[in-house]
Amino acid sequence: MTSALSEAHLQNEEAAYAYVEARVWPNGPFCPHCGCAGRIYSIKANATTKVRIGLKKCGDCRRQFTVKVKTVFESSHIPLHLWLQALTLLCASKKGISTNQLSRTLGLTLKSTWFMTMRLREAMREGSLAPFGAGGGDVMADETFLLRDPDVPPGKTRNPNWHEKMKVLTLVDRTSGRARSFVVDSLTVADIAPILSANIAKEARLLTDEAPRYITPGKMFADHQSVNHSKDEYVRRGDPEITTNHVENYFSVFKRGMRGVYQHASKRHLHRYMAEFDFRYSHRIALGVNDRQRTEAALKGITGKRLTYGSTRRQPRAATVRAD
Repeated sequence: MTSALSEAHLQNEEAAYAYVEARVWPNGPFCPHCGCAGRIYSIKANATTKVRIGLKKCGDCRRQFTVKVKTVFESSHIPLHLWLQALTLLCASKKGISTNQLSRTLGLTLKSTWFMTMRLREAMREGSLAPFGAGGGDVMADETFLLRDPDVPPGKTRNPNWHEKMKVLTLVDRTSGRARSFVVDSLTVADIAPILSANIAKEARLLTDEAPRYITPGKMFADHQSVNHSKDEYVRRGDPEITTNHVENYFSVFKRGMRGVYQHASKRHLHRYMAEFDFRYSHRIALGVNDRQRTEAALKGITGKRLTYGSTRRQPRAATVRAD
């Protein structure tokens, strides 16, 4: 990790701007305000006159801007090379990296670091709406439970049962190896059927455990097969392709990260943590994606996404049909 953080764009501010500009503007700079791409002028940085590094001016609308405008970096006073360090560490840490650890590593306040990681998780949020299982592939579906759900009145026991916990539904596409997760309020057929319908192709084969909640939604697809975990069946004896082990493996990493690294996540922000774990799982080593490539993939998601600190305090939790 030390060698990874020694690259020029992670240590030098000018190199950081050049690095991000090459990825946000692969065909040359354009004005984020008016869209002009022809008459863009660079303004030389000058600390004395407070001219910022990477500052440019549009010849059409005459407005100034940097590559951070219209990205998750916008209006941030944190140096860009520290943003790239945080992104590198977040992408390279399989189970995540705590805000406290990142704060100490970067030398930033805890509040700034927390907001930084939330913006980076927004960059990791999947933008594709393409359904899983297109062409007749297998899609595994399963749910897991985490901490206490603040929307459910607590029971009489100190240890909450699964009804009282926050609920996460995850889909894994066997063909692409990608994961897509959703925070749901309940696991009734009425809640999960729209999610499955919107995110799984009709020609796909749905693979689940024996939970009866999947029986009716499973009829929407070309085939529905299940394994019976209550009888210790995790792989169909006659057909090893029928299993939910892929999504179970996803949950094993997710729960270790949430319990051992993050320890707590409010329901309001849980969908962003899910986006982080979805992203790393969908760009994992087993799919031929190394740490550098994973960071590059995350950097492609910074544009067109704006997250303010005030919105993270006021924003209601994301809808259950999609985690983004």
